[in-house]
Amino acid sequence: MARITTDYTDNDISKLFLLITLIVPGIECITGMIGNGFIVTTNAVEWFRSKTISTSDSILTVLSCSRILLQFWMIMENTYSLVFRLSYNQNTLYKTFKIIYMFLTYSNLWFAAWLSVFYCVRIANFTHPLFLRLRWRIAGLMPWLLCLSVLISLFCSLPLSKDIYNVYVNTSIQVSSSNVREKKYFTETNVVNLAIIYNLTIFIPLIMFFCAAILLIISLKRHTLQMKSNATGTRNPSMEAHMRAIKAISFFFLLYIVNFVALILYMANVLKTNSFGSALCKIIMAAYPAGHSVLLIFGNPKLRRTLKNLQYNIKFSLKVWK
Repeated sequence: MARITTDYTDNDISKLFLLITLIVPGIECITGMIGNGFIVTTNAVEWFRSKTISTSDSILTVLSCSRILLQFWMIMENTYSLVFRLSYNQNTLYKTFKIIYMFLTYSNLWFAAWLSVFYCVRIANFTHPLFLRLRWRIAGLMPWLLCLSVLISLFCSLPLSKDIYNVYVNTSIQVSSSNVREKKYFTETNVVNLAIIYNLTIFIPLIMFFCAAILLIISLKRHTLQMKSNATGTRNPSMEAHMRAIKAISFFFLLYIVNFVALILYMANVLKTNSFGSALCKIIMAAYPAGHSVLLIFGNPKLRRTLKNLQYNIKFSLKVWK
């Protein structure tokens, strides 16, 4: 059962539960915003210096910018839903929060999927004409694919304003200490509509991740066999690139699955508001973009090198200051 659409007295939330639900996702979101801000700043500085930016860095910058917006909005919604519960549950405000949240979530998943596909197309070694043609055209297609992802995300988010996810149930509740029965209107999630729209927007990027990982593994296996047959060893830059890409996609795939489960439970309203399960879903959803951003930083040689230089400069400045 979902939220009640008319005012009623909420159960008191313990201060400890309130602090945990506010602080833990808040720390995760702030960490993610710092990480994504670092990615955006690094790529922006490089673009300012060289006046050019690679396609992968462009996708990464768009993804990081959208994640900064998502994590900021997650802080806003989480704070408002816990501190200002009655006004948050007003229909118009509730819909506004959910529409913007789902639009940013969908966009992030699509952008991350295209980043994985781009890495796969650039790194995997296949000689099929279709694959070679895609590799040649992927850089030019990517801006259009990103714009298409935004349109798809918007199209799948707007139905939230029409209540296609919810069906309304008119029932009555016995008022304590009286014989009066007060009418209350509850909403229950329309699971069919939710599944159709949600799967269209979430399942396709999931398949893209899976296919990219499988193609990279197949390519790595072929490359390894070729290296052994030529007796040139088993370690070279191409193989290292394969391994980095596979590790990155594998870790992200795991994060994606966990986030998928948390998000579908949260949107389906199968958990009580302000329950432990609901709080856990919020913590997982906040950890997902932050965790992937950290993986991207440590998995990208340029970003990792920039981070080490930044750490060195900070330590040097502290020593001079002392």
